[in-house]
Amino acid sequence: MTVALMWEARAVEGRGAELLAWARAQELPSHPLRRETFRAPQDRVLVITWWDADHDAELPELPEPDAELVMRTVHRWRFESTAVE
Repeated sequence: MTVALMWEARAVEGRGAELLAWARAQELPSHPLRRETFRAPQDRVLVITWWDADHDAELPELPEPDAELVMRTVHRWRFESTAVE
């Protein structure tokens, strides 16, 4: 089964580039099948990692950035793949 972990944070206004650089620099203790990083308006950063694992498996996730860098706590979601199209 393929599980996707989504990590999304919103930077303090004007610090989106810094949050993006921070997210890209985070190393995980094991390597996912795939890792992709996105940015969006309002200084938001999204990281998706794909894993060959069960939905409830223990998987490494990106940590919380320093509170001074973000406007709120990180949002996290976990999805399982249903099909590849």
